[in-house]
Amino acid sequence: MKLSIVFPIRKERDEMKVIFMGTPDFSVGTLEMLIQAGHEIVLVVTQPDKPKGRGKSMQFPPVKEAALAHGLEVYQPKRVRELACIEYLKKQERDVIVVVAFGQILPKEILEMPRYGCVNVHASLLPKYRGAAPIQWAVINGEKITGVTTMRMDEGLDTGDMILKEEVTLKEDETGGSLFERLAQVGAELCIKTLKVMEQGTAVYTSQNQEEATYTTMIKKQLGEIDWTKSAQEIERFVRGLNPWPSAYTYLEGKTLKIWKAFVKEETISAVKSSLEINQGIDSGTIVNITKDSIEVQTGQGILVLKEIQLEGKKRMCVDAFLRGFHLEIGKKLVQ
Repeated sequence: MKLSIVFPIRKERDEMKVIFMGTPDFSVGTLEMLIQAGHEIVLVVTQPDKPKGRGKSMQFPPVKEAALAHGLEVYQPKRVRELACIEYLKKQERDVIVVVAFGQILPKEILEMPRYGCVNVHASLLPKYRGAAPIQWAVINGEKITGVTTMRMDEGLDTGDMILKEEVTLKEDETGGSLFERLAQVGAELCIKTLKVMEQGTAVYTSQNQEEATYTTMIKKQLGEIDWTKSAQEIERFVRGLNPWPSAYTYLEGKTLKIWKAFVKEETISAVKSSLEINQGIDSGTIVNITKDSIEVQTGQGILVLKEIQLEGKKRMCVDAFLRGFHLEIGKKLVQ
């Protein structure tokens, strides 16, 4: 996923010596903005290269690609808790360590190294949505507002004292991908503001209310299978939250069918009563209507209208194009 980060023009340059830790695309914008703001990146720490694709060729993490493009030193330890890593980091001159979606929990030895500590840019309004994948879960759970929090890290999982926050309102058609890009931009800008108040000595550190804390689970590919017994509204959010990865999917005639775009069918009260009478006894996941450009599926509550899909082995396409090349009948079930 490529990000388009807009960098504001800065007249003042408050330089700090920074060790940057990050791995995915979400981290790149913050690294770029730290460089543009005049901070000295003494070292970039990221996860090891991983094999990808059919050929299993080794691929650089996005942060490594960005760092090398700027001629920065890159360090890729398998585990930051290893003594060799800790000793290597001790040799670096640093004022602060900035961590953005790095992927490993830092030990106490590293947390206590920098003068200003370790600052994390987290894509939620802490203490809500600690842990992995807060962006996707905000969409899936139907949040109206989310945002970014910067915090001074401690040994827990996203439990450190909060420094700055910025709220972001979700759009009605928000996807995991679109929110990812928006929060990456906000996080990059918030990081710069955070380092400035820390250096000026005006930063306010606020402890998190542990009773309000919630945790999210990691998004894995198998999570994307649609449970048609859930409501149409829940499934529609699920589709948006997992777009573009790993994508929500179901099955059609034994093949995986990815659902990229869908919406909940709006019905009047009388239509709902009629629908309940007609569809009583119809299994969830059954196709109940087909138009020239949509497929309507019965859910546990309501009808979900599919608009953009992708059958295994085929390209992503609008339903009208799909129906021109695939014979589909009402009554077909979208199950394995």
